[in-house]
Amino acid sequence: MKRVVVGLSGGVDSSVAAYLLQKEGYEVIGLFMKNWHDDSVTISDECPWLEDSNDALLVAEKLGIPFQTVDLSEEYKERIVDYMFNEYEKGRTPNPDVLCNREIKFDVFMKMALDLGADYVATGHYCRRAVTEVNGKETYHLLAGVDTNKDQSYFLCQLSQEQLSKALFPIGELTKPEVRAIAAELDLITAEKKDSQGLCFIGKVKLPDFLQQKLKPKEGDIIEIPAAHEVYQAERCVEELNERTLSKKATPIDYTPDMGIFKAKHQGAHYFTNGQRRGLNVGGTKEPLFVIGTNTDTNTIYVGQGNNHPGLLRDTLKIEKQDEHWLRTDLMLQEGEQMKVKARIRYRQDLQEATLYKYKSGIYVNFEASQSAITLGQFVAWYQNDELIGSGVISK
Repeated sequence: MKRVVVGLSGGVDSSVAAYLLQKEGYEVIGLFMKNWHDDSVTISDECPWLEDSNDALLVAEKLGIPFQTVDLSEEYKERIVDYMFNEYEKGRTPNPDVLCNREIKFDVFMKMALDLGADYVATGHYCRRAVTEVNGKETYHLLAGVDTNKDQSYFLCQLSQEQLSKALFPIGELTKPEVRAIAAELDLITAEKKDSQGLCFIGKVKLPDFLQQKLKPKEGDIIEIPAAHEVYQAERCVEELNERTLSKKATPIDYTPDMGIFKAKHQGAHYFTNGQRRGLNVGGTKEPLFVIGTNTDTNTIYVGQGNNHPGLLRDTLKIEKQDEHWLRTDLMLQEGEQMKVKARIRYRQDLQEATLYKYKSGIYVNFEASQSAITLGQFVAWYQNDELIGSGVISK
C-alpha cells in the first residue's frame, strides 16, 4: 500500500483530497503546517492558524487517519518572509504563494513527508498531474484544473520535475461545487467553510502592518502623470522584434516629479505596487487613481487616472537568465529560439497569446495585447494548451 502525506490546511479542498486518496486505497497521513507565530499582523477572525489546525484535526478524526501539526515557522521566515521584505524594500512585489509552494510545501514539507516513509505528498490544489514518456524518459506534466474558475496551476509554476514526480492533486478533476458536495455528504466540518485569504498558511494579513515590522513608514510624494503627457505620445512605428527593440519595449518609463502634478503625501513607496488603487487616500479626481510606477530610491509614487491610463499598459516583459524556470526541461528554449505560448502574469488572469524570445541575457515575453500593471517581482507563467511548461520572475 502506497503511503501519502496530505497537507491538511483546515480547508475543504485538502479535506476532500485526503478522503479521495483514502478511497483509492492509499495509506493517508494528515499533517498541518504551522508557518507563523505572530498574530499581531493577522486579522484574527479571518482564518487564524489555531482554528484551521483544529478543523484539520477534526477532519482527520472523521476520516480515521493519523494527524499531527508540524512547525515550519523558522523555515518559512527564512525562505518566504525575509525574501518578501527584501523584495518590497527594492520596490518589487513578490508572490509568497508561489514561493511557499516551491520552498515550503514541495521542499521542506515534502522532505519531512518522505522521511516518514511517504511515497507522495498531496495537496488540495485545483490542478492535475499526468505522466508520459518523452524521448525514452518518464516526464511529468502539470495541467490546469478542470474547474477553470479555480485553476491553481499558476501557484505551482516554480515546481521541478523531481517535485512533481512526488506530488498528487486529487481534486484536480473536480469543480469546487463538487468538492463541497462530497464534504457535505461526509459531514465534514469544512464543508461550508469559506476559502482562506491572504498569505500561504498564515491567513489574511494587514500588509502595511506586516511590512512595517521591518520597513518603517517614510513620507514621500504622490505625483499624478496626465494620460496626455508627451512621454506616451512617442511615435509607435512597427519595428522588427529583436533583442534591442524587445528591451526597449520591456523597459518601464522612468518617471520624474517634473512630469506630473503633486497630489498628496504617502507613508512609503515600498508599501505600494503597480496597478494598486486602494490605500492612496487621494480624492477629487474624475476617475480613480492607480499606481503606475514607484521609485523607492526617491520614495515617490506615480499615479494615473483610470484603469486605461497608458502608464498601466505594456506588451513586453523580461525574465533574467537566472530567473528562468522550465518545468518541462525538454522544451527549454535555446539561445536565438522563440516559441508561441499562452501566458499569464497573475492568478485568475485569462491566458494571453504571447511569444517567448530567448537570448543570452534571458527571455522576453511579448504579448499580442497590452497587459495591465506588469509588476516587477511577480511571476509570469506560460502554457501550451492546458499544460504549464515554464515560468520566471518579471525583472522589467
